[in-house]
Amino acid sequence: MTRSVVRWPHKALRTPAADVSDITDDIRSIWDDMIAVMEAMPGVGLAAVQLGIPLRLAVVDASTARGQAVRMANPEILHASVELRDHEEASPCLPGVSAVVKRPRAVTVRFLNADGAVEERDFVSLWATSVQHQIDHLAGRMYFDRLGRVKRDMLLKRVAKLGR
Repeated sequence: MTRSVVRWPHKALRTPAADVSDITDDIRSIWDDMIAVMEAMPGVGLAAVQLGIPLRLAVVDASTARGQAVRMANPEILHASVELRDHEEASPCLPGVSAVVKRPRAVTVRFLNADGAVEERDFVSLWATSVQHQIDHLAGRMYFDRLGRVKRDMLLKRVAKLGR
């Protein structure tokens, strides 16, 4: 199935996603679709809500070789480093704009993996940034919510101009 990314201000992007109770073939199929969309962008992560699917599903692949996607259901941050990292973030839901966001450099995340087992994994650098970005999406938050009001307003004005 070919799925497309929803565009801001689609309500799915502001609605917290529902937990996934079991890893089924349908869930695995959604992950496969998400990876295909992520690779086509190309991007380093995607949350199901970005495709209008209101489930707590995310995929992340910040590897240089690609093909290393981590499939996550119900991801939650257990620990975040005190050290922050600046990274230019963007979203296919807001094409044409980006902003530098400060996030913890490393995080430990608990999630259900593709086998349905609970897994805890450490992510660092771009992997950590992408995981945090996707978890924000699943909570109904956008990366620009982490900006100050002036920078956020400027970014949204640029989005409005590009949309005209």
